Amino acid sequence: MQLLAEGLEGLAPAGDPVCEALAKLAGLVAQWAPRMNLTAHRTAESVARRLILDAVALDAALPAGVDSLVDVGSGAGFPGLPLAILHPERRIVLIEARERRHHFQRMAIRALGLTNVEARHGRAESLSPSLHDVGIAQAAATPAEAVLLLLPWVRPGGWLVIPGGKNAPKVGRRPEIESAETRHYQVPLGGPLRSVWLGRKRQ
Repeated sequence: MQLLAEGLEGLAPAGDPVCEALAKLAGLVAQWAPRMNLTAHRTAESVARRLILDAVALDAALPAGVDSLVDVGSGAGFPGLPLAILHPERRIVLIEARERRHHFQRMAIRALGLTNVEARHGRAESLSPSLHDVGIAQAAATPAEAVLLLLPWVRPGGWLVIPGGKNAPKVGRRPEIESAETRHYQVPLGGPLRSVWLGRKRQ
């Protein structure tokens, strides 16, 4: 909790309930990762540093005024689950095609008592889409493919978000995107420098 409180300082509300929930999430991932191949991070500290604080830093780079968000290819629930903990007022939908990871997401949602999250099992292109203010695809596909996956899930005027590494994701121009920008952010506590591409869907 101390590590998370230090990492959240200046980025997000760092009250005890938020830190407790994020710490519990880190513990759940570390506990189940070896059994279900959730992630290469196998300790709670590693999960907190490399996954949770990464999601918190990404959150600070997102557009304001977000009421709903879809996380496509969410894996073990990142960044969607930390974002749901940080913003209980937001509706979060997790899309994951791999059954074991989907079941882990459902278990984590129950264990954390999250009432603002829905976990859906299947491929984004095969499910019936719901419209959201923001759609995120983190490592789900190439940037150009991720745009195609996200477009049906984002409302007109909403944002498509594709996180990347130090170098910005190369998306290219799409007629459905009216404007785009790249933002950079630093993961706290000595974490890596990240970039994120944001594209606004044409109204």
